[in-house]
Amino acid sequence: MSAELTMDEVMLFNRHPDVLPLYAALREKLAAAYPWMTLKVSKTQVSFRERYVFAMASPPWRRVRGWPERYLLVSFGLSHRSGHPRVASCVEAYPGRWTHHVVVARAEELDGELMALIDEAYRFSMVK
Repeated sequence: MSAELTMDEVMLFNRHPDVLPLYAALREKLAAAYPWMTLKVSKTQVSFRERYVFAMASPPWRRVRGWPERYLLVSFGLSHRSGHPRVASCVEAYPGRWTHHVVVARAEELDGELMALIDEAYRFSMVK
């Protein structure tokens, strides 16, 4: 995967250009950890996948009380509901598949804790 952001990635964040550096930093970390991953840009998010999607990143899509005004929403699926304090919301999208959302407002939050959660999601995606 190229280190350069695609035009589709840049355009997804065109209404939130201040969030683009957070996205670029996340993408770089994921590319280093999962060199064979690919990505797909849709109207609302970027999906990171190998065999299946294991993580997604979205620009702010609406104001949510208690969330910062500027943030990157990082989402991933697990087989269980995580009680991790960084998880801002969680829903059981399908039986046995919980979608978790983590709000990232600063580059420092793209840390080992978040990467460990994403790695758990990656491993879950590989055994579906």
